[in-house]
Amino acid sequence: MKDYLKLLGVRSDLLSKEEKIFLDVNGYLNLGKVLSDEQIETILDRIDVLLQDEGVWAGSELADSPHIRYPKEAGANRLADLVNKGGIFDLFYTNPKVLASIAHVLGQCIKLSSLNYRAALPGDGLQKLHVDWAEPIDSGDYKVCNSIWLLDDFTKENGSTRIVPGTNHSKALPQAVLKNPMATHPDEMLIEAPAGTVVVFNSHTWHGGTKNNTKLPRRAIHSYFCRRDQPQQIDQSRYIKNETRNRIGQVAEYLLDV
Repeated sequence: MKDYLKLLGVRSDLLSKEEKIFLDVNGYLNLGKVLSDEQIETILDRIDVLLQDEGVWAGSELADSPHIRYPKEAGANRLADLVNKGGIFDLFYTNPKVLASIAHVLGQCIKLSSLNYRAALPGDGLQKLHVDWAEPIDSGDYKVCNSIWLLDDFTKENGSTRIVPGTNHSKALPQAVLKNPMATHPDEMLIEAPAGTVVVFNSHTWHGGTKNNTKLPRRAIHSYFCRRDQPQQIDQSRYIKNETRNRIGQVAEYLLDV
């Protein structure tokens, strides 16, 4: 896998020593503004088309059953399987610095688990503090790692994601030790950053969305990775289209595990 990552321009020195230490200690890392304003506008235009075209089925791939209407998440708009919905989304799983950050957490043997869109709607979006793994793990034995690409400014008012730094070293799941995982945690920090920013976070770090108290949706794309020996959130081989294969090439095919 290391050679494939190199072909995508991934190198360990894309992260500074300080960035690596911060990610190791705190379980997250702000990579700064990666998307231009023009890219964001084009991406959001494509997302609007997909939401309209898919209607009640938007995000249904997350249910992993084409025969059952997907029970939409209350208070949020969802899209899934963006890999197969346009070349505009390829950059979300091939960016060298993002991949270098993911590989720093999980090791070199990684693959894309899913590429999804989530928008917290006005008056909603609050999530309990959670991790993206069902069982406690030993510190360092990480299975999954996420990147959140901000398509709007993230603020305290519009439901920005909260993270509890350092909990990537905890062997306890938040629901096992917190009286109310929905409540504000005394050590939590909010991702407050401009649109176009990418934040990588170890998915074993306690995190969750907060309530959107504005009149507009708070939009983001999650490019989620796992170790190569773990199952994907969305089985990429099940959904991959020939047109996608022809577009992305062998290196990206390997990263998708198709």
